[in-house]
Amino acid sequence: MRFEPTEEQALVERTTRDYAQRVLAGRAAERDRSGEFPARELGELAALGLLGINVPEELGGGAAGAVAYALAMEELSRADPSVSVAVSVTNMVAELVVRFGSEAQRREHVPRLVGGEYLCGAFALSEPHSGSDAAAMSTTATRTARGWRLRGSKQWITSGDRAGLMVVWATTRPGTGAKGISAFLVRGGSPGLVVSRREEKMGLHGSSTVGLTFDDCELGEDALLGEEGGGFKLAMIALDGGRIGIAAQALGIARMALDAALAYARERTTFGAPIAQHQAIGNMLADAATWLDAGRLLVRRAAWRKQQGMPFSVEASMAKVFATEKAQAVCDLALQIHGGIGYTRDVPIERACRDVRATRIYEGTSEIQRIVIARHIVREGARS
Repeated sequence: MRFEPTEEQALVERTTRDYAQRVLAGRAAERDRSGEFPARELGELAALGLLGINVPEELGGGAAGAVAYALAMEELSRADPSVSVAVSVTNMVAELVVRFGSEAQRREHVPRLVGGEYLCGAFALSEPHSGSDAAAMSTTATRTARGWRLRGSKQWITSGDRAGLMVVWATTRPGTGAKGISAFLVRGGSPGLVVSRREEKMGLHGSSTVGLTFDDCELGEDALLGEEGGGFKLAMIALDGGRIGIAAQALGIARMALDAALAYARERTTFGAPIAQHQAIGNMLADAATWLDAGRLLVRRAAWRKQQGMPFSVEASMAKVFATEKAQAVCDLALQIHGGIGYTRDVPIERACRDVRATRIYEGTSEIQRIVIARHIVREGARS
């Protein structure tokens, strides 16, 4: 495993950082206030090749690999995590179609996803009463003479009101649990697809989160992604990769908070010295920097294993639970270092504290990550 990025990975990182700091960072505070969806920015990111970083070149992607994707997610999130959420899900959907789609599905949908024609993708798995327990979903897909009919509802769907293409999970064999779940490709605006209200969230205001209802939504035979009954496996594989992206997102948010805290600690003077020179503040900065470096190494290990075609599920769970929880701790320390002003909207710290909180929930809660890790070490033993 390399600790330093390759030339190609470094190029992706620099390109993303340049765009993120030049364009996204200056718009982040206003987006947080207005809740404006980043449609224009997603088009610009598509032109830069950042909606399909790990997608083959022949399908319009950059083929730069999972490590480059993690680096890009960190840079985007450092500037505006609301934008990085849509980028993350679009990359997830594109990779899923590349891996499990038919040749016709890949050719039809992937270039449109990564090229910006679809604007973004959506991942419709969670339901009002089926979140972490995905096998308990109640949305159904029934065969018809022309293909399939979807009935049911989904909840907490990122970009569900904006996506040109979404992967929707439904049970095709009711009563069989995970073995009866299949995945389907559904275009945004399909007849029978109804978008409910946009959720008013604590943070990530520029990322839309909606409910979806499928009211006899008719799909063609070619909408089935992968094998009938194989959808649960597809969801778990996609979530493993998605956890790497969310861990990187958390690190990016925390990096922004730490950068702000460090700058403030160097400038703010008390008792005749910059507060950075006070041991209490120095200890906070040291802890934060150490946690971020440790989290970054866990993320890159998981991404590297994915890129090498090695098992990475446990590594992705370790990266996500550590990076997201320590990122929240870093943001809290950054607010404490700022004192009273950190609790106001005059500085970006309070926004970071709100935005980072979601990373411990989506793509699998911290509790789910610990279940994954515990099952592995009980079965295989802890690594020596």
